[in-house]
Amino acid sequence: MSATVSMGLSATVRPCCRLLHLLPKCPHPPSFSPSLFPKCPNDRLAVLRALAAGHHRRPSSVRATVAPASAPDVRRLSTSVESVPGAAGDKAFERIYVQGGLAAVKPLVIERVEEERKEEKEIKDAAPPPAEVAEERAQGREESEAEKEAWRLLKRAVVNYCGTPVGTVAAEDPGAQPLNYDQVFIRDFVPSALAFLLKGETDIVKNFLLHTLQLQSWEKTVDCYSPGQGLMPASFKVRTLPLDGSNEAYEEVLDPDFGESAIGRVAPVDSGLWWIILLRAYGKITGDYALQERVDVQTGIRLILNLCLSDGFDMFPSLLVTDGSCMIDRRMGIHGHPLEIQALFYSALRCSREMITVNDGSKNLLRAINNRLSALSFHIREYYWVDMKKINEIYRYKTEEYSQDAINKFNIYPEQIPSWLVNWIPEKGGYLIGNVQPAHMDFRFFSLGNLWAIVSSLSTPRQAEDILNLIEDKWDDLMGNMPLKICYPALEFDEWHIITGSDPKNTPWSYHNGGSWPTLLWQFTLACIKIGRPELARKAIALAEKRLSIDKWPEYYDTRTGRFIGKQARLYQTWTISGYLTSKLFLENPGMASILTCEEDLELLEGCACSLSKSAKGTRTKCSRTAAKSQLLV
Repeated sequence: MSATVSMGLSATVRPCCRLLHLLPKCPHPPSFSPSLFPKCPNDRLAVLRALAAGHHRRPSSVRATVAPASAPDVRRLSTSVESVPGAAGDKAFERIYVQGGLAAVKPLVIERVEEERKEEKEIKDAAPPPAEVAEERAQGREESEAEKEAWRLLKRAVVNYCGTPVGTVAAEDPGAQPLNYDQVFIRDFVPSALAFLLKGETDIVKNFLLHTLQLQSWEKTVDCYSPGQGLMPASFKVRTLPLDGSNEAYEEVLDPDFGESAIGRVAPVDSGLWWIILLRAYGKITGDYALQERVDVQTGIRLILNLCLSDGFDMFPSLLVTDGSCMIDRRMGIHGHPLEIQALFYSALRCSREMITVNDGSKNLLRAINNRLSALSFHIREYYWVDMKKINEIYRYKTEEYSQDAINKFNIYPEQIPSWLVNWIPEKGGYLIGNVQPAHMDFRFFSLGNLWAIVSSLSTPRQAEDILNLIEDKWDDLMGNMPLKICYPALEFDEWHIITGSDPKNTPWSYHNGGSWPTLLWQFTLACIKIGRPELARKAIALAEKRLSIDKWPEYYDTRTGRFIGKQARLYQTWTISGYLTSKLFLENPGMASILTCEEDLELLEGCACSLSKSAKGTRTKCSRTAAKSQLLV
């Protein structure tokens, strides 16, 4: 990939120039000393105005155009991003390449999107300012000692850049080496951002969104290879460096990590998805929709979508990723199509569809999003869902079926059903399994993926209720003495050796391998509020309150029931603290859950990008979408 400078908002590092640390510097540097670090240009506003007017051409690597009418039929259903240099009249930043042949698919109703935004604006104008709402909430209930301590710790974790807050460090454990826990992680900051937003403190969130956006287009390398444009960093650190070798003058710079320093050197897939989700939440709670409409923010959203919607060799609508690309950032056998990434991907697509400015240049992108949402929702609901009925079907599967009408579409062998699942699956209730690939189903229960499937409406209403029913039925297994198991059950014995590579940190019932993570409380609370079961969230929070403050807010807990503080857990972990606070704030104001949740969209089930296919005889067959809709939405 060529090194470019995009819109004056980012810089690049050429491959193999790893001795040059080109970092974004403070926007207010000393004027007397030049620097090798890229500076914010004084004419940035002029650049952005030119971009908005269509007078600036973006690099060909992120531009694309509408497919010609003679597009090959084999790529008829593609929604990829392609580069078409020199396309006449292309004033958009980039366009999604939507092939012909979709006449029979119900298109996205752009007018409906515009009407919904008008309604949102009317509601926003009629609502009281967020600061007044926050003040009323503060006066409504006296905070407990644990909450007061949590707020003190959260504010102490705030990181400042050039005198303004830009995030929170991952942990402030005085008894441990900082390693990378002194950095601001995108996924870790999300619960902190929500806590600040719900308290009416919005500046830190806005600064975070804009500064991470400036880091987006950087090209960091792993052994001279650069990742695709649009990748968001996993984390960043504020560093103070001397100006041009001076021992007296210093400047602050942001140093991002795209995975080139991470354990396993894996790029974060979830960072960009979380950024989009947080951007939407910020707009909904503050009413500052002008931030979403900025040229640089709109471009940032589209670059992330370009990266996610690009065609590849994969046949599934779900994202294909490697191990360690999300919250579970070590080898745990989740490579392929892990549920957590699919739920966040679906949520980010739903959020993007609301925020993308509707114009002639974005309608193709919106159609591509709608097609992907439709296919992804059907894929996850149909193939990831298991309950007693589905387990019985898998138990009786026939294998080696070769046809489009095959029942066992992924050639799953019934012997894959694990012995623990036979007695664990309840009569009433079910869940979305961790992964589906050819001849492989990962039957482990992953909490974040299931909870976010509820929040984003990736699961059906009935499935959402069944997931909470299963959690309630298996409370001792998934909650125990400290909520919430990151996955269940743990990998043990030979499985642990083979799948984790004998990872000494992911030993059975520790860390990612069946450990208990209090930060998941806020996502559990959101899911409970959305389904109308807040009493379950209160029960879980009451369980956590007994120990979190006494145990000094650890990152995770060990053992089958979460009795011990994690053997390598950091204390005063920021997202443990903020997850607890955010849970309390959501329970106090359940209506605020709407800043993150999405409601069921029946239009997504009306048409499917894969609904038409030509058989050898030239006849057309429809996928069983209508039948699936009638069964899943009951």
